[in-house]
Amino acid sequence: MSGQSKRQTWEQVQENIHFDSDGLVPAIVQDATSKEVLMMAYMNQESLQRSLETGETWFWSRSRQELWHKGRTSGNTQSIVSAHYDCDGDTLLFLVRPTGPACHTGETTCFYRGIESPAIATSEETGGKSTQDRQRFAVLEELEQIIAEREKERPEGAYTTYLFDKGVDKILKKVGEETAETIIAAKNKDNAELRLEVSDLLYHLLVLLQERKLPLDDVMSELERRHERPRRD
Repeated sequence: MSGQSKRQTWEQVQENIHFDSDGLVPAIVQDATSKEVLMMAYMNQESLQRSLETGETWFWSRSRQELWHKGRTSGNTQSIVSAHYDCDGDTLLFLVRPTGPACHTGETTCFYRGIESPAIATSEETGGKSTQDRQRFAVLEELEQIIAEREKERPEGAYTTYLFDKGVDKILKKVGEETAETIIAAKNKDNAELRLEVSDLLYHLLVLLQERKLPLDDVMSELERRHERPRRD
């Protein structure tokens, strides 16, 4: 999300959200770390207010005609990181930190079924862009998503699982070791070794950010803010 989004009070939100004739508005829920869209449900004014007050998602069930707190029975709650609505005021967007799968099937996202199409397949192979237009650092975003999935699923035998199982002290130890090895490689003027050590360091830093639930986007936003500050030279 843009760092320049405008924050509004609850009173302003009430004035600007356009609920439909049934008093509902669609709410899209997105993983704050992986940016994967998890689900879409409906909110009325009360469920929106409860979501903002409690910091966890609440929705309105159209089939049961009642409020429901996501994860109340399954434990798969969603802690809200940020809440926005679109320019027309008729769609909500929540960035969340999920404690488990969003879908009742056990899948991470409700949108786990793809639709086959030759045209879409060509687009998906390049991430919807030509090879030249792909973002230079897209691999960091992909790695961040993989690390987030490893933390949730904890596949046996995976090194990332091992780090999360051991906890923050082990992760910090690895960050320190890789930092020292990066310094040594640079001092030795060995760029081949430096490339390997920096890669290891970046990976372990991403693991640390995931353990602390600090999105890489927040770090990038901080760098952007620093870059925008007036220069003193």
